Amino acid sequence: MFDAVMIEKSEDGAQTVHVRSVEDARLPDGDVTVRVEWSTLNYKDALAITGRGPIVRQFPMVPGIDFAGVVELSARADIPPGTRVVLNGWGVGERWWGGLAGRARVKGDWLVQLPEAFTTRQAMAIGTAGYTAMLCVMALERQGLTPERGPVLVTGASGGVGSVAVMLLARLGYHVAAVTGRPEEEDYLRALGAAEILPRSGFSTPGRPLEKAHWAGAVDVAGGVVLANVCAAMLPNGAVTACGLAADMAFPATVAPFILRGVTLVGIDSVMCPRPQRIEAWRRLAELTDPTRLESMVTEIALADVPQAAAALLDGRMRGRIVVRIP
Repeated sequence: MFDAVMIEKSEDGAQTVHVRSVEDARLPDGDVTVRVEWSTLNYKDALAITGRGPIVRQFPMVPGIDFAGVVELSARADIPPGTRVVLNGWGVGERWWGGLAGRARVKGDWLVQLPEAFTTRQAMAIGTAGYTAMLCVMALERQGLTPERGPVLVTGASGGVGSVAVMLLARLGYHVAAVTGRPEEEDYLRALGAAEILPRSGFSTPGRPLEKAHWAGAVDVAGGVVLANVCAAMLPNGAVTACGLAADMAFPATVAPFILRGVTLVGIDSVMCPRPQRIEAWRRLAELTDPTRLESMVTEIALADVPQAAAALLDGRMRGRIVVRIP
């Protein structure tokens, strides 16, 4: 038996969420069983748990798009029992039982061996948000971005992806401008390495097709008008990575930044990202993560606190990373 957050739907369509004791026999098919030590609460998890977004594809569902723990049972010679592993994405917590539980049974191909530099708690302090941030940084580097090219913008900077992106880019020597709708988080963002703090209001209303060119690169988690304004203010041959839709799924932009300044917009898919890129992302995270700054992002909660914290996260009352203790 193990404890798990369980999302269920009644015959009348009403969704309920409870922490339940679950038998091991109910776990889905898979070739590796992991004893989960830590999980996280991400934006997508919060949408699933509250029912505010159509995330869950089948019921009942254990949410949790990532987890870190130790292999207990394995049919894979390359992932023996005792291996410390991390999982991000692959539809876990949406179509496949996820990480907000004491055990998870998954396909071995979805697992990455955890770098020695990290504890399982630190791995979830990074989590899918931090791994996504690293994919964004790697994508910007592939576009030729260097600190000498100019300042880099991070939207949604006080959230999970944004916080880690600020930390990583600052560690790499970039001048980082952090965009946030929460001015009270200025000290927090500067401690992560942000050189300047910009109000979200400056990006959240429709602007011109081309604004004054200022940014050499950008990490955007918002989408919508925010992303359009970011693209409009890029320097020639600048690059923007888009990895979220916290503001809007729409993209009300023109082609002007792309054909007049050579701006590149790179989409980041962390869910189905090929395994070699995942391994490289975690290797780079082990090199660049500052443990002290990472810990400053963390709010730790118990499994029983997850439903309440999910609503707080969507309401903008949580910052940084939320790690979940698994009993």
